[in-house]
Amino acid sequence: MPADTQQILDEANKLGQLVAQHPAVERYKQAQKAVADDPDANRAMADFERHLETLGRQEQSGMPITDAQRQQLEAVQSRIVSNIKVKALNMAQVEFIDLLRKVNQAIQSKVVDAAGGAGGAGGAGGAGGAAGAAGGAAGAPRGAGVGAAGR
Repeated sequence: MPADTQQILDEANKLGQLVAQHPAVERYKQAQKAVADDPDANRAMADFERHLETLGRQEQSGMPITDAQRQQLEAVQSRIVSNIKVKALNMAQVEFIDLLRKVNQAIQSKVVDAAGGAGGAGGAGGAGGAAGAAGGAAGAPRGAGVGAAGR
């Protein structure tokens, strides 16, 4: 018997509740809170965002970025990545995203099997698509995610 859309969504909700109980999710939430409660981390991330926005506007107006501005940005970036709570958040986020990637791969493997392997998963986002979307929906503090300092 074919599954209807509502049945799939109901099962997806159950899966979401199960994933929400995984220890990686709790570690990620705790790490987010620790960063949110850390004034130094918040200040550094706000400085970084401000520098990025300024440099972006400057570039769009055709003005080159100076070495001094680049060094300023790198100094703020170093403050962010050296913050122990931001490091913990990055590690927790990697673990969380990896969990979502594994879940997505398990689902995709069954869809590909059911489709007879023809055409793969259709390229609709791939494993990173759902994991990235779910990671964003998890409420990561802006600029605190994996590679945030490298934006």
